Amino acid sequence: MSNSSTSLRTCLKNFRLQICALRVTERARARVLKAGGEIITFDQLALRSPRGANTVLLSGPRKARESYRHFGPAPNSKHSHTKPYVRSKGRKFERRRKTTY
Repeated sequence: MSNSSTSLRTCLKNFRLQICALRVTERARARVLKAGGEIITFDQLALRSPRGANTVLLSGPRKARESYRHFGPAPNSKHSHTKPYVRSKGRKFERRRKTTY
C-alpha cells in the first residue's frame, strides 16, 4: 500500500498478510499482528522481491479530492449532484427556488 493503512478489517478475516505501507496506525498494526501477519517497510519489500513478484499494489480512490465534487453538470440543473462554488451558504447565495406544488 502506498498510503497510510488505517482500517484493514475486511482483509484480516482469515489471512496472514505481509503489508508494506508508508505508515500504519496502531490499531491496524495490532490487527495485522494478531492475525499472524507482519508489517514491512518499502526497503524490506525491495530486498525480498526486487521485481515485485507475488505482490499486489493497492491505492485509495483517486477522485476523493474535494475539487472533484464541483465537476459535472451545472449545479442547479436536474439530477445534478454537483457542488456549486459559493462564497457563503446563506439565504442569498445560490439556493434553489422554492416551488409550491
